[in-house]
Amino acid sequence: MSKKKVTTYIIMADGKGTRWNHYQGIEKHLIEIDGETIIERTIRLVSQFDPNAEIIVTSHDPSYTFAGSTRYEPLNNQLEIDRFTVELIDTGVCFLYGDTYYTERAIRKIVKKHNDSLLFFGTAKKIVAIKVTDEKQMRKHCQHVRQLYLDKKIEKCIGWQLYQSFEQLPFEKRQIKGHFVLFEDETIDFNTPKDYKKFLRIH
Repeated sequence: MSKKKVTTYIIMADGKGTRWNHYQGIEKHLIEIDGETIIERTIRLVSQFDPNAEIIVTSHDPSYTFAGSTRYEPLNNQLEIDRFTVELIDTGVCFLYGDTYYTERAIRKIVKKHNDSLLFFGTAKKIVAIKVTDEKQMRKHCQHVRQLYLDKKIEKCIGWQLYQSFEQLPFEKRQIKGHFVLFEDETIDFNTPKDYKKFLRIH
């Protein structure tokens, strides 16, 4: 199989954000760090390390239209696994999370590293990016995880279950096998106001 350089970055920002609960009257993707929202930071860093990048932000909110990117409204967003917008899955895309704060080092690694199938980036707790060099594999495992969840055979259907399906790992516990770039202190998740307050104390 010939390799195709990833040039399309899809920033997923169409979640419900129930745990964030509209804290301080904003959505978590619009948290500002040093005067810049975290989603705009991601757009800027991707463009910095991949000047030829096409950047798409998936959201039904018209206010999620940012310079340097195109907003796209997903056709289906019922389950968490649907955030990997099926109609946008293609060979040569990279999925990123709109509610994740990425360091420059993290984005540089995501842009530069490649393989010939699927490549996952994350911590021991969360997947923060997936690069797709084989769209058939991505579609296959998204559908597999979705069906397992609908059949009540797994409790969640997020990035980790996608990785477990791809690597044929048990769903009962999280473990890393291959096709995975492990981050330590290179990303921060803002799922709850507590996460944000903790970040402000140490930033």
